[in-house]
Amino acid sequence: MIRVMLVDDHALVRMGFRMLLANAGVEVVAELDSGEQACAEYARVRPDVVVMDLSMPGMGGLEAVRRLVAQDAKVRILVLSAHEDTAHPRRVLRAGALGYLAKRSAPDALLAAVTAVAAHEAYIDTLTARALAMAQVRGDTSPAEALSEREFSVFIQLARGRSVAHIAANLNLSPSTVGTHLFNIKRKLGASNQSELTLIALQWGLLQV
Repeated sequence: MIRVMLVDDHALVRMGFRMLLANAGVEVVAELDSGEQACAEYARVRPDVVVMDLSMPGMGGLEAVRRLVAQDAKVRILVLSAHEDTAHPRRVLRAGALGYLAKRSAPDALLAAVTAVAAHEAYIDTLTARALAMAQVRGDTSPAEALSEREFSVFIQLARGRSVAHIAANLNLSPSTVGTHLFNIKRKLGASNQSELTLIALQWGLLQV
């Protein structure tokens, strides 16, 4: 039986996923509502697969993926996302997640994704894979591709309206380091303030509305 740690800040979403997985004989051994909790509980639970939402309060799913991989290089993570862009799946997979599943996928895709990731196989849902392939063919490049991995994490939190102090606490950075990232992000993206960063993120589908 595959043992899953389910990480999502919405209780109803967790319940729906748990029921889908249980019907297929997959055991949900832990339900958590933040990346912070996932990082704290992973070593104790030792699931076969971590199924993690990307957009959560606090550090969020992308940072949690990085920290779980730092804890255990063999961790198997399937990221769930409602994002429609191609930047997030690229970043998530580069960070060490083994699978990426758009929440708009059919319910049976969840079981297929969990089964593949449990078997150490990469999984990307069909629609996301097609979008990534087409972006590669057309040469579509989000401005955010110019950002480093850390800058991207800071950028997304800034675009959501979070303060430097809040971001520093979420990402375990000093406020001065976040301030440096903010300066570099604005320079690279040609933005003069935080509101313009939010607009850029919205224009490129990097925020859920």
